[in-house]
Parts: sequence; structure tokens; C-alpha cells
Amino acid sequence: MERHGSESYFVVGEGLLGESVGGRERTLAPAAEAAAPPFRFSRMGPRGTQRQLTESNRKKVGNAMAAGGGGASQIPAGYTYLGQFIDHDLTFDKTNVMLGENVSPTQLLQARSPSLDLDSMYGASPTDPGSAKFYEADGLHLKMGKTAAVGGIPAKDGFDLPRGAGTTAAAKRQAVIPDPRNDENLAVAQSHLAFIRFHNRVVDTLPASVPPAQRFAQAREIVTKHYQWMLRTDYLPRICARRVVNSVFSGGRKAFEPGAGPTDVPTMPIEFSVAAFRLGHSMIRRAYNWNKIFDDGSGSLDLLFVFSGGSGDLGGGQRLPSNWIADFRRLYDFKEAGRANLAVPEGKFNRAMRIDTTLVTTLKDLPGFPVAEANLAFRNLTRANMVTLATGQQMVTFLKNKGVTLTKLTKAQIRDGNNGAELDALTQSQRAALVQDTPLWFYVLREAELNQGKLKGVGARIVAETFHRAMEGSQASIVRDPAWRPTLGPNKTTFRMVDLLLFAFEGKKILLAPLG
Repeated sequence: MERHGSESYFVVGEGLLGESVGGRERTLAPAAEAAAPPFRFSRMGPRGTQRQLTESNRKKVGNAMAAGGGGASQIPAGYTYLGQFIDHDLTFDKTNVMLGENVSPTQLLQARSPSLDLDSMYGASPTDPGSAKFYEADGLHLKMGKTAAVGGIPAKDGFDLPRGAGTTAAAKRQAVIPDPRNDENLAVAQSHLAFIRFHNRVVDTLPASVPPAQRFAQAREIVTKHYQWMLRTDYLPRICARRVVNSVFSGGRKAFEPGAGPTDVPTMPIEFSVAAFRLGHSMIRRAYNWNKIFDDGSGSLDLLFVFSGGSGDLGGGQRLPSNWIADFRRLYDFKEAGRANLAVPEGKFNRAMRIDTTLVTTLKDLPGFPVAEANLAFRNLTRANMVTLATGQQMVTFLKNKGVTLTKLTKAQIRDGNNGAELDALTQSQRAALVQDTPLWFYVLREAELNQGKLKGVGARIVAETFHRAMEGSQASIVRDPAWRPTLGPNKTTFRMVDLLLFAFEGKKILLAPLG
């Protein structure tokens, strides 16, 4: 598994916290680089209590969380990796693809700030020299790649990410996309490809009356606003209590940058990045019914990493083998759009694991890390400790003081949960420390566990407010344009991920599931 995540956080007002793994290559002239700080995080709530969990305690809690268990949810599994795609969109540093010395401090600051504008797919636009390679020669369509023929299945155009740059075999495998993290596993790679298809189809369906010079900008605005609408009305209500989402989007933010001007450059709260939005780790399955060939659970999580260009080697080739093309019918429920003809039997459909305090055992032994650090749960808890993240209890108090109505979990609820991580391996004093000062990530997941697998209270508020701010601060924004309504779904109020896929893949089974 590729180690893409930064272990350092530039927190506004505090400076750089922690150490970097690998670091980010300099892409701008030193003078321009110095004109603005790195990607800007902020602290929504207070600094954490000094009574942090010890390393021994974090290891025990991490082992308990990564022991498997929990249960399945009703959320289609595609939303797990849509969440990862969203996370990369939020945390994409556009300066990685911007070239030249004529980048203004304002541009540089915006390029290192979170927004939900799909810059992880668009880069810095087709007119930027560093991003032109992501586009076709017309400067309108994004490039797609061709799979490799295998086992009697021919090569298929448009079903892999674009690849082939570089001279070595390893370099040729790497996807030619702005954010290489979107090629770290096959599920997020195929999700990225679906968004490329969505953009390209929007370009193809623009009215002929749109002048050539305006066609890309207009297509991007249409794509971005439909994407944001889908997040607001489809993705967020699946993972968060709907009443919290509605409260934030109708009544505004109370805790995160509540007084910010709509066009001010946003920051990213570390409470979201380090804790609340790591909910997706608990949604990951050990294996998937990936397509007609890799069926009955044979699409293991390990293989989804192998058949990527970032964490694996595409099975030894330089392009994705055709037998690994995703069957989106197994990841999203098209019956929601009235397309029963695109449904697969329930036994072949993949549902995400419940959002709770458990992770599949596969995440206990991440490849490429020392044994002591290979447990993803331990790493998450350690990262929170590194940035002195507020505890769950501190965030409850903070949010209440901001006028948010919520109920603090009891010590018994934190200790016992609801069919989640069992803390029997902790000593009595260690359990007492955990329920007294609960790591925010664990607290958020325990909240969800006690709410049928949906974030509520602290977790839902952090996530909903961060999404709202990231949409507000985007160049194209449904928050700043509240009269906007979708035009590519079944009606003027509905646009879900299934509607996005139906539009992108022309509603055709042969495109959504090319292997049958």
C-alpha cells in the first residue's frame, strides 16, 4: 500500500505539527513557494487534553478496533470509495500541478485550500502548462485509458485511467491524473474514471450555442454543481443524521468559520481530517463481488490494491487487465433510480460495512509499515495524539457552547457500544482513561454505532459543517447559488450518485458492466 498521506499538518496559528513522510516535491520557484504556507489546516475546537492515551493504550484500542466484527450496513459499497475520492478532492494541493513563476500569492493560497470543486480531476485547468497533459488535444475532454486484453477479453477503450507517460515500466503504469492518490486502489481509480466520463458526457451534450471559448468553463460548472448537489442530497444523508445535514445547510454553520465571508479562502479543520471523516475506514469490506469474473468475494481488498498503479503493479502489466473493470451495478443500487434492469441479485450486491468502531482485519497489517505501526486504527489514534486533537468530550462541550444541541455519550455507552470494538483487553485503569478522555475518532464512530451506523452529534456536525464550508468556498458553489437546481437527473430536485453514473455511462448496461 502506497504511503501517500502526509504525517504533518500546517495548522493556522500554530505552524507545522508532526513530521512528514516523504514530503511534497517542490513544483514552484522558491520565491513563489515562500509566498504562502503549505496546505492549511485549522483547529475547529480546543486543543486536546494533556491526558492523552499512552502508546500502550493506543495499541490495545487499535487491536480491539481492527479485530473485525461489527456488521454490514444498507449503504451500497460504492459510497465507501466515493468518500475516499471526496477526501482527495478536499485535500488536493493544486500546486503539485501548477507550473511557472507567475503564480500569484492569492492563486497559491487558493490552490492549497479545501474546496469541493473536483480539482483532483481537473488540475489547474487545461490552459495551465502543468495540467494540459490530463486533457485531449481539444482542451475540453479529459483523457481516458485503454485496458489490456486478457483471457479472451479484448482491450477496451475508456475503462482504465490514462497511463503511459515516462520511460520505465513502473512509470508507464502510473496514472496521468492530477492526484496520484486516486490510483492507490482499483475502487477509487474506477470512481475517478466515472467522474472523467461524467465530465466528457457533459461536454458532449452542451448546446451548440455555447461559444468555443466558454465550453470548458461551462461544462466544469455544470459538473461541479451536480457533484455538490449529489453530496448534499445523497452522500451526506447516507452517512450522517439527516436532521443535522439539513440544519447546517438551511441554518448555516455554528462552529466552523461561522463568520467567514462566502468567498474567503477556506481552511480544513483537523477534527474533520484526522478524526470525523476517517469514518470511511470502518466501511471497508474484506472482499467484494467485483464483477462477473471476480465474484463470490474473490475481489479481495488486497487485490484491489494490487490492480492499481499506485500501490500495486496492475498485475504485472502496464495497463489494467480487462477482467478487472468494475461492475458498477454491484457497487450502487440502480433500483433507486427505477432501473431494475440494472440490478444484480442481492447476493451479488456489495454493501458497505456499518460505520462503527470496528475495522476489517485486513487493515490490521498494512504492507510497507513496521509491524508496530501496521495497524491502521493505531496509526489513526497516534496521528490524533500527534496533533493534540480534542477529545470527544471536549468537542461536545465546545459545540454546546456554540449553540449546537447534542447529547454527550455516557461512560457506559463509550465502554460497551453496540456490537462494536470490545475493550476487554484493556485494564480497568486503561478503560477508565478511555471513557474519561475519548479519542475523537473513536468517539465519533461510537456515536454512529449507537445510531444504526450513521454519524450523529459531534461527528455529524463536524462533517456537515466542513462540507458546507468547502462548497461555499468553491469557485462554483450551490451554497452561494441557492437557486440552482440539477438538470441532469430525473427532476429538478433529484441528482444522486446513480443518476451521475447513468448520465456518464449513457444508461447502458454494456458500459456500466462491460463484462456482463
